[in-house]
This record gives sequence, C-alpha cells and structure tokens, in this order.
Amino acid sequence: MVIPEIIYLIINNYLPMFGLIIAFKDVNFTKGIWASDWVGLKNFEYLFKTSDAMLITRNTILYNSAFIIINLIIAVGVAILLNEVKKKLFARFYQSVILIPYLISMVIVGYLVLAMLSGETGYINKQVLPMLGMDPISWYSEAKYWPYILTFVNIWKHVGYLCVIYLAAIIGIDPEYYEAARIDGASKWQQITNITIPLIAPVIVIMTLLQIGRIFYSEFGLFYQVPLDTGALFPTTNVIDTYVYRALLRLGDIGMSSAAGLYQSVVGFILVLISNYVVSKRNSDNALF
Repeated sequence: MVIPEIIYLIINNYLPMFGLIIAFKDVNFTKGIWASDWVGLKNFEYLFKTSDAMLITRNTILYNSAFIIINLIIAVGVAILLNEVKKKLFARFYQSVILIPYLISMVIVGYLVLAMLSGETGYINKQVLPMLGMDPISWYSEAKYWPYILTFVNIWKHVGYLCVIYLAAIIGIDPEYYEAARIDGASKWQQITNITIPLIAPVIVIMTLLQIGRIFYSEFGLFYQVPLDTGALFPTTNVIDTYVYRALLRLGDIGMSSAAGLYQSVVGFILVLISNYVVSKRNSDNALF
C-alpha cells in the first residue's frame, strides 16, 4: 500500500531537485541545461544587488508574519465558537460558509475586491463612504491602504480552512475533561484556557511550523491579482514572488528565477529547523519541571 505513495513522492518531490542546477547556470536551450555555461552565484546577484531587494524582503517577511499570527488567533477563536454550536444543522452551515472563500480562485477574489474598491462603481466609494460623510478614495493609487486590505483578504480567504483543522482537533478532545472541569466549577473561559488550547497545542505548533517554512514565499495571487498589478501600489504589494515573476517576463531569465526559488526554499528550511528546535527545547525544559 505504501509503494505507490513512495513512487509518487520520488517522482514529484525528489527527481525535480536535480533542476536546482539551473540556479547556477546561464541556461541556453540550444545547448541544453547540462551543457549551459556555469555562472556560479551570478544568478543570485540580481536578487540581492537590486535596489528593491530590501523592500521585497521586508514586505514578504512582515506580511507572512502578520498572516501567521492573525490567522492563528482568529482561526482558533472561530473553531472554539463553532464547537459551542450544539445544533448540527447550524454547525454544518457555519462551517460551509467560512470554508467557501478558501475554495474561490484568487482571480475571482481580485474582481470581488475591485467591485468593492473601484473608484467609479465600487460599493465602498458609492455607498459606504457617502453615508459616513467621507470623500471617495482612489484605492488603486494609494499604497498606504493596501497592507490592511491584503491582510483582510488573506484572513477572509484562509481562516475557514485553518478553522476546520483546529475544529477537528477540538472535537477529538475527550468530553470527560470538560465534565470534570464543570463539576469543579470552572467557567467557560477557564475550560478554554486550561483544557482546549493546551490539548490542541500540538496541532497549532505543527500548522505554525509549516507556515514558518514558507515565510519567504508569498501567495502569488494575493499580491498580484488582488492589487491588479498596479505600479503605484508596488511599495506595499511587491514581494519576492511577484518581483521575480515580473523580472522573468521582462528578462526571460530562468536561471535568476530558479535562484530565487532556491533561496526561498533554503531559508524556509533553516527557519523550520530553528523553530522546531526552539519548540522541542521548550517542551523538554517544561518536562523537567
């Protein structure tokens, strides 16, 4: 039963790793990948010597850090609330509603955001702001608003998926823990802080480690499709993935884009090891006491 999975893993995950050599070559398709000239770390220079290197690295790290923390807090909170819904019909309905955004293509999400923020026909400018006595805002030319817009869109799209995972972990908790806590007079908040969160902590740690491993990756559609690739918004919407994509379209340099992908993977792998070590060290120290 395991053999098909192992074969798939080798073909899909390990064989493509030979392509890492592209990051160190000046790819010439007439010569082929193996015969192309070796350029060493030259492909990495494009990423680090450009004037935008600090900007795109800062944006990538800050956005992903905010997404990890905010999504975790909201997803766990919503999962706990859903667990308190006793009627199965309502519980299923709420789960479906919050999961639907995760299943929507980011291209469609981009047009939904446009429908809300369009300067001419957007709902915010035409309906909401006039009621508040405010002038219309040119959302797609003001970069300062987009950290909040992108964060909100990311929460709306991903919290449902994370919530379902945490809800499954909460449902797996033995009800006898809560019965004993109620007998001892524990309040609902005390049950959450002393039973629910500690028992789902392993799931929280695993999900967080997986996200930390991709902290140098950004959801391409969120940063490219939602802002509609608008140049005025680049200071707050340009990240490593979108920057490399635009450079690949403009220069057609596959080696450079491969170098960026390798850089993201190596840094993500190191961060996972460090995070896992810190968590393991903390758990071992707590066990001693």
